[in-house]
Amino acid sequence: MREYSVRELLLAVEGELIYGNEDSTVYDVKIDSRQVGLGDLFFAIKGENTDGHLYLGQVIEKGCRTLVVSDEDKVPKEAFLGSQGDVNIIVVEDTLKALQKLAKNYLDGLNTVAKIGVTGSVGKTSTRDMLYYISSTKYKTGRNPKNYNNAIGLPLAILGLDIDTQVAVLEMGMEHKGEIETLVDIVRPDIGVITNVGVSHIENLGSREGILAAKLELTKNFDENSALIINGDNDMLGQVDFARGYGAKYDVVRVGEGIEPYSRPDYKVSQIQDYGDKGIEYILTHKDKDYKVKLNVPGAHNSLNATLAIGAMSKIGISVEEAIEGLKGLALTGNRLNVMVKGDVRVIDDTYNACPASIISAVNTLMATKVLGKGRRIAILGDVFELGDESENSHRQVGRYVGEKKPDMLIAVGKDAEFYAQEAEKLMGSEKVRYYSDRNLLKSEINDVIKPNDVILVKASNGMKLKEIVDKIME
Repeated sequence: MREYSVRELLLAVEGELIYGNEDSTVYDVKIDSRQVGLGDLFFAIKGENTDGHLYLGQVIEKGCRTLVVSDEDKVPKEAFLGSQGDVNIIVVEDTLKALQKLAKNYLDGLNTVAKIGVTGSVGKTSTRDMLYYISSTKYKTGRNPKNYNNAIGLPLAILGLDIDTQVAVLEMGMEHKGEIETLVDIVRPDIGVITNVGVSHIENLGSREGILAAKLELTKNFDENSALIINGDNDMLGQVDFARGYGAKYDVVRVGEGIEPYSRPDYKVSQIQDYGDKGIEYILTHKDKDYKVKLNVPGAHNSLNATLAIGAMSKIGISVEEAIEGLKGLALTGNRLNVMVKGDVRVIDDTYNACPASIISAVNTLMATKVLGKGRRIAILGDVFELGDESENSHRQVGRYVGEKKPDMLIAVGKDAEFYAQEAEKLMGSEKVRYYSDRNLLKSEINDVIKPNDVILVKASNGMKLKEIVDKIME
């Protein structure tokens, strides 16, 4: 972030300085009282579990001298007294909205070539990373760190961008209607990427049509100079008549394998070769020319993610050849089909998040991975959250798919994961299926289950905390 004077901050966040000096400056933004220091700007955010106003005294003690608050009565008296009387207190109506306003102000002030918004039920972080690696070959590029993709995380990600950023690749997450619209109002993206529309958060949004509408909030401010890159194979996205149904004035680029009846890809994927933990290869066809693409990350589904990124990069002057070259250095953000090795055991850690489609894809990766000697393919699968009324049916569908693929063992973990086990047993036999209602019990037994040369996939919604199982195996 660039240096801001308090005077500039007051305009950006629409706040009132009740104490302090407008000529003071700040260099960084913090919302965690444990991380503040001299030169920082602290926003006292009111969250579900805590309130930043409760820690204002600690923030001041650590040397932070500029605070944005919404409840001035909670500012400790020592902020106005003695040696600590150089503190700047800015009062706003809502500290979260003030943080968002500052992020918008900062991003608007950057001399960007493009701002790219990425969303989707699954695959958005991997696609974001692919966009970042390709764009970085030509432009100074920034992206969200980790999973900073919500109403708090996205503003912090923006404020962390270098002042000479030319391309901002910003992932946007959502759980409810209107959340992407809020993020779009901050970013005002020129290019949008929607990886797919699945069933994630259907419990909150009511239907897949509701999820589609929420994802399309990404295009709220698009004009004739904007572009939307979509997975045209997705049944929800593929059937949208953007020119009429959504009043699109912008360019729509479709990516996919040409699955009927949505067979209109501008960038077509074919001949996917899945080498399990060794990555994938596929043929990309664009304007009647074929290109071979090789990715060093696992998962056949990443062929579509990579092609979405390639299609988006064409909008900022990066050719297909240049984009393919940029993907050679790709490394995905942690816990996404991350292959880890301990001795002669391999773990495919995909514990960051999950939906039914991504579990199926991960199982395919497991089955395509070569095993040595008497090694086995083991799938450890946990619950998928926020599926609402679709939960039992979705878990049963995944269980049947696993049963058809017949790994050497399925270990199901969690409440709804019992449906995995019930369906898989019908096709695999009970001796190859284990069920644990609690991950801690599995954690206590996991090292007795694993044998030399085993390959183990671990996947579930992040809230299942199956990363603990991965860590236990890797001890």
